[in-house]
Amino acid sequence: MTYLILGLIIFLGAHSVRIVADDWRTQTRARLGELPWKGLYSVASLLGFGLIVWGFGLARQHPVQLWSPPVAMRHLASLLTLISFVLLAAAYVPGNNIKARIHHPMVLGVKVWALAHLLANGNIAHVVLFGSFLLWAIFNFSAARRRDRAAGTQYPRGTAGATGITVAVGVGAWIAVALWLHGLLIGVRPLG
Repeated sequence: MTYLILGLIIFLGAHSVRIVADDWRTQTRARLGELPWKGLYSVASLLGFGLIVWGFGLARQHPVQLWSPPVAMRHLASLLTLISFVLLAAAYVPGNNIKARIHHPMVLGVKVWALAHLLANGNIAHVVLFGSFLLWAIFNFSAARRRDRAAGTQYPRGTAGATGITVAVGVGAWIAVALWLHGLLIGVRPLG
């Protein structure tokens, strides 16, 4: 559990600088330069992610069950993860209405993804991992919306075509992960 927690601190810490110290981030990025800043950010992110994966794998070998979620939660989690994949796609497909309306669909997608996994899993490693991501996403989404309001950020309207592509990409990615990749990478087949 130590490696999982350390990884979460490093990974989410790097991704929280803008939430807690946006001015410091801006000044440091200007002082160091764009590429060195991105390099340090990437190294911290990769180190944290590696520790999360390793620590979670170790913690899963000795599960401590806090509760046993009802089977219905797995079905709800499938629906929520489908929504989260569409939101994640909306962060990358240009000109879609989802991003135009939500503004930060990736962070909202992480929030929905983490909630889905908390609902469907009751052991302590899952609670630590997905609870941390859920809390981070809640604070990040709120901070991003405040920054948008303060800066008067306007998001351009999307088109129906781009929105359709967004939904198709999100659903396709969800199908690939739910039916194949999740089992291959995580060892759990959510629909199997």
